[in-house]
Amino acid sequence: MDIKLQITVLILASASKSRKNMLKNSDIEFVQILSGFDESTIKQTNSSDLALELSLAKAKKVFEKVSYNFENEFQSNKFEILGCDSIFEFKGESFGKPSSKKEAYERWLRISGGSGYLHTGHTLLFCEFQKKEKQMILKKTVNEVIVSTIFFSELKEKEILKYVDSLEPLQCAGGFALEGKGGKFIDKINGCFSNVMGLSLPWLRKELLKEDIYI
Repeated sequence: MDIKLQITVLILASASKSRKNMLKNSDIEFVQILSGFDESTIKQTNSSDLALELSLAKAKKVFEKVSYNFENEFQSNKFEILGCDSIFEFKGESFGKPSSKKEAYERWLRISGGSGYLHTGHTLLFCEFQKKEKQMILKKTVNEVIVSTIFFSELKEKEILKYVDSLEPLQCAGGFALEGKGGKFIDKINGCFSNVMGLSLPWLRKELLKEDIYI
């Protein structure tokens, strides 16, 4: 039986290797375009609101890039731009990427044996390029924050030092990577598993299905 699928282009507005690998491993076709958005311009202090605002800002930045530099090299005039950003919350404090090994070490001393919340803001911009007018139109915006609770193992100081020396914590929101070396220090997750790696795949599938887009 032949099934006609809507032809669209999914654009990932993120430099994240983890998000890129998740989409690849899920056999989801996409194009990766870095936003280049300056995150320091967002002054929100609430973890959930911060994650959502950053995801929206990154998606909009890529929308601008595509709008002004559109080249007719895609098979479709329909686009979905996916912006994501993750913020880790521990005891009411928001944690992004540690700025140094010292900060990563001190953070792990605090979160060892404890639990926190990983807030990932998700934004999808549904766009259409109108050839006649030669302009990109934003048809619809969908965004939501998905929250997962993470329970950490109680670590020995030598384990923390070894992990920090790997430099992995400096590349990750919160200072840990579930899919990397830090995965062995996570006891349990309540909520969406892939969300902890920066992108809720069930959320993405659900929102695209609403627009009759199959991935």
